[in-house]
Amino acid sequence: MTARVLIVDDHASFRSLARRLLVAEGFDVVGEAGDAADAFDAVRCLAPDVVLLDIRLPDLDGFGVAEVLAGGDAAPAVVLVSSRARDDYGRRVDTSPARGFIAKDDLSGEALRRVLGDVG
Repeated sequence: MTARVLIVDDHASFRSLARRLLVAEGFDVVGEAGDAADAFDAVRCLAPDVVLLDIRLPDLDGFGVAEVLAGGDAAPAVVLVSSRARDDYGRRVDTSPARGFIAKDDLSGEALRRVLGDVG
């Protein structure tokens, strides 16, 4: 199965880079969103398997978005990303409903598959 991915990040340049990288490594990127509101709409419309979710968004942080998504029907797997290190967020990553965390500099298809396990 090819995972259907939604990329959520407020920087268009990162979304474009992540899309190219993930498509080249066999993922089906079904959409992009620049903030939480657009992410919620995109999840409803596109029904992705995976949401690659930036922690720092302009309207609601990624932890809040992950909480809302986890409470929905057929919730996608959420993988948090950030330009900051995982340790900068303390235990918030571990206590969030997200499947895991990948630093933006470490994003690759292999890293995403490793975090996703059976979904990717």
